[in-house]
Amino acid sequence: MLVPALLVLFFCLKGHAGLLPHFLQQPADLVVLLGDEARLPCALDAYSGLVQWTKDGLALGGERDLPGWSRYWISGDAASGQHNLHIRPVELEDQASYECQATQAGLRSRPARLHVLVPPKAPQVLGGPSVSLVAGVPANLTCRSHGNAHPTPELLWFRDGVRLDGTTFHQTLLKEGTTGSVESILSLTPSSHDDGATLVCRARSQALPAGKDTAITLSLQYPPVVTLSAEPQTVQEGEKVTFLCQATAQPPVTGYRWAKGGSPVLGARGPMLEVVADASFLTSPVSCEVSNAVGSANCSTALDVQFGPILLAKPEPMSVDVGEDAFFSCAWRGNPLPRVTWTRRGGVQVLGSGPTLRLRSVGPEDSGDYVCRAEPGLTGLGGGAAEARLTVNAPPVVTALHSAPAFLRGPARLQCLVFASPAPEAVVWSWDEGFLAKGSWGRFLVETFPAPDSYGGQGPGLISVLHISGTQESDFSQGFNCSARNRLGEGGTRVSLGRRDLLPTVRIVAGVASAAMTLLMVITGVTLCCWRHGKASFSKQNNLVRIPSSSHGSSSRGPEEEETGSSEDQGPIVQTDHSDLVLDEERALETKDPTNGYYKVRGVSVSLSLGEAPGGSLFLPAPSSLGPLGTPPFYDFNTHLGMPAPCRLYRAQAGYLTTPHSRAFTSYIKPMSFGTPDLAPGTPPFPYAAFPTSSHARLQTHV
Repeated sequence: MLVPALLVLFFCLKGHAGLLPHFLQQPADLVVLLGDEARLPCALDAYSGLVQWTKDGLALGGERDLPGWSRYWISGDAASGQHNLHIRPVELEDQASYECQATQAGLRSRPARLHVLVPPKAPQVLGGPSVSLVAGVPANLTCRSHGNAHPTPELLWFRDGVRLDGTTFHQTLLKEGTTGSVESILSLTPSSHDDGATLVCRARSQALPAGKDTAITLSLQYPPVVTLSAEPQTVQEGEKVTFLCQATAQPPVTGYRWAKGGSPVLGARGPMLEVVADASFLTSPVSCEVSNAVGSANCSTALDVQFGPILLAKPEPMSVDVGEDAFFSCAWRGNPLPRVTWTRRGGVQVLGSGPTLRLRSVGPEDSGDYVCRAEPGLTGLGGGAAEARLTVNAPPVVTALHSAPAFLRGPARLQCLVFASPAPEAVVWSWDEGFLAKGSWGRFLVETFPAPDSYGGQGPGLISVLHISGTQESDFSQGFNCSARNRLGEGGTRVSLGRRDLLPTVRIVAGVASAAMTLLMVITGVTLCCWRHGKASFSKQNNLVRIPSSSHGSSSRGPEEEETGSSEDQGPIVQTDHSDLVLDEERALETKDPTNGYYKVRGVSVSLSLGEAPGGSLFLPAPSSLGPLGTPPFYDFNTHLGMPAPCRLYRAQAGYLTTPHSRAFTSYIKPMSFGTPDLAPGTPPFPYAAFPTSSHARLQTHV
């Protein structure tokens, strides 16, 4: 309350005695950079006395040039009351509190604080200007600012003008309380992409808002950065593929290593690998590992190899009971993925598609082989099929096999075919007298063996055979049952034994033998009859005439054999008591075969010289006709030769002599002598020249 009262009193007195001294301008707080000039204003009105400045309460003096303070002075017109304090250059020690005082008037200005700003120096980065780091390894970059900067500078990190985070900051204080140094640490984990990057550490404060920068360059040591390519990437199986492994590294690359599916590729050393593609490359990628002094890195790639279907898992055989579901599965591999279908062996109907086939409520008719087939891919390569058998467990199916008829009291054999799954416990034969499953009993014996695959039934097949030794009448009348049983039921069939009669066969054989004997006796009788008649006819004169036979044996004999042959081969001998049968030997020898050997037949000409008729014509009896029109005429020489019937000489249509008896002219024996024939005047010798048929000049016999 005292101060306000004094002020009121002062102004009241002034109002009566004139103006009192007062400040027109007082100093204010000032911030000045170190080395710059500081000016603190002070202006008084109605005061002409002593004015002085104080620094932290210490008077600087009343003179205008302030002796003792070389960098200090007071400026302004003192008469007008201007007393401004100047400091140049400002130093850090000039930072203090200043007052302007009118000592005679007892006036003091408000204190003004002079702040001296010290700008920071350019910071220092440890390890700069090129800092070597290892890619992938965490590192710390330290930026440090030294000196007595005021205020304490802020250290910042920048990359490409962008401030980086992740820094820590701390400062060191001097004894006097001023800052000694500050530093900032940047923590980072560099990568290979940071190689050659420029980082900036900036020291910034109020004394230097723009700050001062220090730049460093990162020199990264890093393991190889690998890129792997394949040409072509999509390839057909069997084609060549080239892999190219490219890498950037610091320090440089020292080696390459190739692998396929994790297994090393022997002999591959450089950045290039050439292979022939197959299906394994689709699931076993190729990798390239590159190394240098810092470390190693690898890269892998898989080829798109197109190939045909390859079977991975076959379908397994199945055995299920009747009425249950059956399942088959198979696995195929291919690129592109193959289409899988299911069919039954021997059929064309598609039962399903895909890796699994399901057959619902199977019956015996579903037994058989089922085929899992993979169609070739777009490339047309590969493809194939795999099959598995389905066995449907059902009661046995028994079928009677053909059994040959048997003779009474002879052996017999009855057969039946059994198909069953599971296999039957036994195959049993039964009849009126008993039953038998295996082994023998009395006249009966049973044997069972597997049926060949050719029978092709449902399930495993068995053939059971019942052997009967010494059949009886009851065996042919009664039936035999073949039956089989398994856990699912029983099946059977009836087998009958057929009978074979011995009597018809004996009768047939006896009849054939009797007929053959009868025919032989008839032929023998006729032959003997003819032979005897011929012998009686020619026995008077002992003139023997034989005509060659048609047998091969006679045709193969030489002339000597013909003349001296035994009486057995000479055939019947014709005797005549006439002397008019003359053999023209010379002409007979000159006669030739008109076929020139075409038929391989030997013939002998026989001339019956009956004398020459006038004019050289042949003497022949009048021809007789014994048959219908077209029957060859014959000439009856009985009246001349005394030959009894039925041995007659026939004249064939071709001009040859024949006879009804095949043995009548079989060979020829040269006669020893001939009688003189009784010929009509002018009758020529009897060979063939005078035959009516002009195409044959002689009469001869042929075989």
